[in-house]
Amino acid sequence: MKKSKSPIKTLLLIIIGIIFINFVGSYFYKRFDLTQDQRFTLSEAAKETIALIDEPIFIEVFLEGDFPSEFKRLQSETKQLLEEFEAYNPNIKFKFVNPSEKEGDVEALLKFGVKPAQIEVKENGNISSQQIFPWAIASYQGKYKKIPLLKNQLGITSEERVNNSIQNLEYAFADGFNKLVHPKKRKVAVIKGNGELDDKYVVDFFTTLRDYYYIAPFTLDSAAVSPVKTLEQIKEFDLLVIANPTEAFTENEKYVLDQYTMCGGASLWLVDAVELKKDTISGNDFAFGKELNLTDFFFKYGVRINHNLVKDVYSAPILLASGNERESQYQRYPWLYSPLSSSANNHPIVTNIEAVKFDYVSGIDTLPNKIHKTILLTSSPISKIVGMPIEININKEITKNLKILKEGPSLEEFKAGEIPLAVLLEGSFPSAYKNRVKPFKIRNNKDESNTTKMIIISDGSLIKNQLQGNRPLELGYDKWTNAFYGNKEFLLNTVNYLLDDSGLINIRSKEISVPFLDPQKTADKRGFWQWINILIPLVLLAIFGGLFGYFRKKKYT
Repeated sequence: MKKSKSPIKTLLLIIIGIIFINFVGSYFYKRFDLTQDQRFTLSEAAKETIALIDEPIFIEVFLEGDFPSEFKRLQSETKQLLEEFEAYNPNIKFKFVNPSEKEGDVEALLKFGVKPAQIEVKENGNISSQQIFPWAIASYQGKYKKIPLLKNQLGITSEERVNNSIQNLEYAFADGFNKLVHPKKRKVAVIKGNGELDDKYVVDFFTTLRDYYYIAPFTLDSAAVSPVKTLEQIKEFDLLVIANPTEAFTENEKYVLDQYTMCGGASLWLVDAVELKKDTISGNDFAFGKELNLTDFFFKYGVRINHNLVKDVYSAPILLASGNERESQYQRYPWLYSPLSSSANNHPIVTNIEAVKFDYVSGIDTLPNKIHKTILLTSSPISKIVGMPIEININKEITKNLKILKEGPSLEEFKAGEIPLAVLLEGSFPSAYKNRVKPFKIRNNKDESNTTKMIIISDGSLIKNQLQGNRPLELGYDKWTNAFYGNKEFLLNTVNYLLDDSGLINIRSKEISVPFLDPQKTADKRGFWQWINILIPLVLLAIFGGLFGYFRKKKYT
């Protein structure tokens, strides 16, 4: 008979094997992500962001507590993502906190600018409201940065909102780390001198942008007297933002801007090609083409902003008062001059952003040349073009819009298709003054640019934030309809992309599928599944007991 191995010897072999595996594992570390959407795999951009963190960065996440199932999923996904960050760089430390447990925490968060979110809790067919703080605060070297974990969304369910927020988690944390760890380098000039928007209407966007870049105003008036000096000064900036100019550009100013582009400078243009003026007698608006002396300028680059307006069935509503003064009520009405654009384009600038709201926007034509053009945003397929000049009678427009809403749009009338509203240009640009008389002389005139980028948007008000009294509101928020739009996120992405900070933007393209239970079906089938959970274990236990008794009896009889 073969002698069996000693139990002690077997135990020693097992212990030695475990020690060996741990020893090898300490030198060869690897985590495996077996999910289909690779949700637990950090993107290269996120890894690059945290790779240089050489001191502890502490994160407090305010998602501890009793939440509905979808927010428990947000809590779980946040924890798993932070574990991935921590595994890649041990300097990242985090903890989950319930701000309601400790007295004074809620007040401290509110003072820090952390706004609570009101969520609906559906249970047993009943609906109640609950306040949560879907935020994290990261601290690094005495600096603090708040990180939003829940995205503001329009017209979607709570589950969809959480799903979109989960997709945005990696970007939110990587962006927060980037602001804390990496110093600002690039410079952005806000062009002044041609009737651009007042500071109070662009303060929210540029305040946010200041977290990433140095921001400074730059007036082109000096181009009339010292154009060469103006050109040298403007070259110090990496990006120009021209927000809704209302006065025509001089040839000197255009040549300065042209040669800035030839030297590789990037620019973001938000331009209205149509001007609205109110008639004091009728009270109606009259729209007519605006002349900014930029037609030849853009034409040379392969773009033309048309003197027309786009009407789109897929549009944002406006709020109007009805009734007499004492009993007036505000109601929403469809307004086809405010198109909403949700691009199906997979370009990183427009991936996973909310619908962008335009107001009195014009169509853009792209012209053939060697510059590569990408249409970022368009109107919906059910849109039309309105020529200039035109009288806009709000009462007549509302009547027509309500009829369209009730009966559906006429395909004969709304047949313009998807009209470009925002265009990205990339490559080597030809000078707008090539083979032309130059407004002034410079030593190193260029007829061909270095590789650069430009974005042209045919709505100057896209960057405009509303005011509550004298206080600027967040860009994209409409105080009249209490709706959020994606204007701010879109413009931040455009600036990041124009300045080659596209790494963080690319994280947005990561698609994560989060399955949720249907709350209605859950409520309807609640009793059935409760009985299943009670009976199946009892049935299995009875079967096991019966079989055990049968075989035991058979063995000993």
